[in-house]
Amino acid sequence: MSELLRIAVAVPAAGREQAIARLLQLAPGGWEEVERAGAVELAVYGDEALAERVRSVFPQAASAPVPAGWEDGWRAFHRPLEVAGLWIGPPWERPPAHPRAVVVDPGRAFGTGSHPTTRLCVELLAWLDRRGSLLDAGCGSGVLSIAALRLGYAPVLAADLDPLAVAAARANAAANGVDLDVRLLDAVEASLPATDVVAANIELATVERLLARVGATVAVTSGYLVSQCPRVPGWRLLERRRLDGWAADALVQERPAAHDLPGAGSV
Repeated sequence: MSELLRIAVAVPAAGREQAIARLLQLAPGGWEEVERAGAVELAVYGDEALAERVRSVFPQAASAPVPAGWEDGWRAFHRPLEVAGLWIGPPWERPPAHPRAVVVDPGRAFGTGSHPTTRLCVELLAWLDRRGSLLDAGCGSGVLSIAALRLGYAPVLAADLDPLAVAAARANAAANGVDLDVRLLDAVEASLPATDVVAANIELATVERLLARVGATVAVTSGYLVSQCPRVPGWRLLERRRLDGWAADALVQERPAAHDLPGAGSV
């Protein structure tokens, strides 16, 4: 197994949002953030290949081997939350007898659902008043897919181009006792089944490529800052949510023959 590294980038506080957006394109699973005097240190975990990709964008990035016991420190960054009637958290946190728990083991990098963009996506999935089939493009740990199933969407297809993410999503689906179809595929290149809704918590450019080719009527998208928004012909904004500098959008694909589109409800 390759050595695990902590890859850190120090940036001026004023450039925090732009640096996070660029870093998440390289390591979408999440990051650590430490405030310094007038600066911010952003850190991700991965192997030397990831370190090289980060240095190609941030030449000042420094990497160091992760010491023994790193798991306990990493766990401190994954805390449970309650959103849209769901309890979402990692397996080392015990849900308080919650009837609709989503327990997700992030592995090293795929996320437990504590990131603002995941919370916003779950809120919007709950906000839509008509539940149907759903494609989770770039599913990572499968947290959005499992949450969608808990909210009443079915069937749900989870897709990712990373074999480790696919393995993590399958394991999490089994741990939650849900029927989830998880496939290894690139959602912006492969043929996609028709679904009512597509969810995509990934970087903005990939969201726009996906919306340009997907056949779903409604999209729930995030993975970008409040200063950004998907702009794809034929899609209209239904609802926008914001949290901690991040944004998520519910959009509807307008078609000439569509008169009865999924509408909006309330959480």
